Amino acid sequence: MTQSLRIGFIGAGGNTRSMHIPGFQAIEGVELAVVCNRSAASSQKVAKEFGIARTAADWRDVVADPEVDAICIGTWPYMHAEVTVAALEAGKHVLTEARMACDLEEATAMFRAAHKHPELVAQIVPAPFSFKYDATVTDLLGSGELGSLREIRVAHLTAGASDPAAAITWRQDGELSGKNIMTMGIHYETVQRWLGGLDPVWVQATGAIYTSERLNVETGQLQTVDIPDTLNVVAGYAEGFQLVMTFSSVATGANYWGMRLDGDRASLRYDLSTQSLFRSRVGQGGEETSPVAPLNEGKWQVEADFVASIREGAPVTRTSFADGLRYMRFTERVWESWTNEGRRVAW
Repeated sequence: MTQSLRIGFIGAGGNTRSMHIPGFQAIEGVELAVVCNRSAASSQKVAKEFGIARTAADWRDVVADPEVDAICIGTWPYMHAEVTVAALEAGKHVLTEARMACDLEEATAMFRAAHKHPELVAQIVPAPFSFKYDATVTDLLGSGELGSLREIRVAHLTAGASDPAAAITWRQDGELSGKNIMTMGIHYETVQRWLGGLDPVWVQATGAIYTSERLNVETGQLQTVDIPDTLNVVAGYAEGFQLVMTFSSVATGANYWGMRLDGDRASLRYDLSTQSLFRSRVGQGGEETSPVAPLNEGKWQVEADFVASIREGAPVTRTSFADGLRYMRFTERVWESWTNEGRRVAW
């Protein structure tokens, strides 16, 4: 008989509504028990749209609810640590939206709470855009296809903050986003996934905020922007290669989104906008015209993985709190460097 599982939702942002709720609805024996969003009206709207039985006025009521077995956290990062720790202490399994936390201190508290309760599942929503080729890239790196790795490059250029008259978003508000900068964290998580247990030995970053104040539409007041509009990161590894990352939200025009890995025998270029991976070999000149065929192509199964970990004891691989703690350490080192005039920071 399928084990019944009752999910309580704290925060129902875009990803929760488009992915998590439908994902849980598709699993036999999973009940959408209660939702608590930022307001009573928005909670009721989500409950009506998805057939969730009850709403709650306070997230603490969801955590304390004896008719809830697991919590899905869909808030901005500023609430992740407090809700996660409270939920685990209350005996609830936790699936939290990424980024894991606002900073390394909060992530450490979450990790310790999960470590204290090994009987409970603690999972972070994983970086999803590389699912198609994760297994392929990992296999090519492990097989020596690229030879000795020289560098990994990441670039994500958008126009999200190019208009100085645009209102502030949660991603530009340090109270809500913490030290998470644009899409740096989600891309580093992908690199971390490909490299397995490797972490850099030093990190160096520079950034800039071009529009220092923006309108907060909720308060009607100008608010200081805390998060950089542009960021450049270089990280060095003991194995001799470097990670070079470039992010911008002021690149007007067509977006640019890609990653590449360069070795002394071959290179891989991942066009994330088209989900195509291309290979080129040293000495052959040019890039292969046909994309690399994906090996064991991955797909979104976050909710199914979470439920399988609860029901069957399947290990959490995408993404564990241990891996989340590692990417939040990288985020902390980047923040420390860019706020100190690009000083090189040891891992």
